[in-house]
Amino acid sequence: MSSTSSTDGPRLYTSKQAAKYLAISPRLLWELTNRSEIRSVRFGSGRRQSVRYDVGDLDAWIESRKGGGAK
Repeated sequence: MSSTSSTDGPRLYTSKQAAKYLAISPRLLWELTNRSEIRSVRFGSGRRQSVRYDVGDLDAWIESRKGGGAK
């Protein structure tokens, strides 16, 4: 079975792992998540709710931020 991402790690990252992967602060990651700029996977309910980030979504966010150099 092949993975859709370019990493050899887990598919879902914790907030701390995702922030490190994107080289941003966990606070900025949370702000981007709350503004729906970065997709997240939520499961559980109430105080036990967990948030994870799919590596493919993180890669897509990076791609969407790349600027094109006009020649």
